[in-house]
Amino acid sequence: MRNMAFSKTLEQMRSKTKTVTRRWGWNTLQPGTYVRAVEKGMGLKKGEKVVPIGVIRVVSVEQVPIDWLPPEELAAEGFPGLRPVEFKILLGKPPEGRETITRIEFEHVTEKSNG
Repeated sequence: MRNMAFSKTLEQMRSKTKTVTRRWGWNTLQPGTYVRAVEKGMGLKKGEKVVPIGVIRVVSVEQVPIDWLPPEELAAEGFPGLRPVEFKILLGKPPEGRETITRIEFEHVTEKSNG
């Protein structure tokens, strides 16, 4: 199972209020895929281990314009009071030439099921 880090939204993931994430890349992810949500996936120091948050199941994956951030999307991202410009700062600078970002909708599951 592939890991996906949620270091900037640990509280939202633990409270299960986050149901959407935007990522540079991840464009080959398919609906129905199970992913292990983790605190941090890269930059681990020697001796550090990946800390799981839980398992999520991908509901939908689509490429959306970087600027498409209606209020309900910010709430689904776990930031209901944030302004779009503030959220874009959290996302960071887009890779050169990117006009879209991968929007991943997911549901929280307790464990991987068979169907």
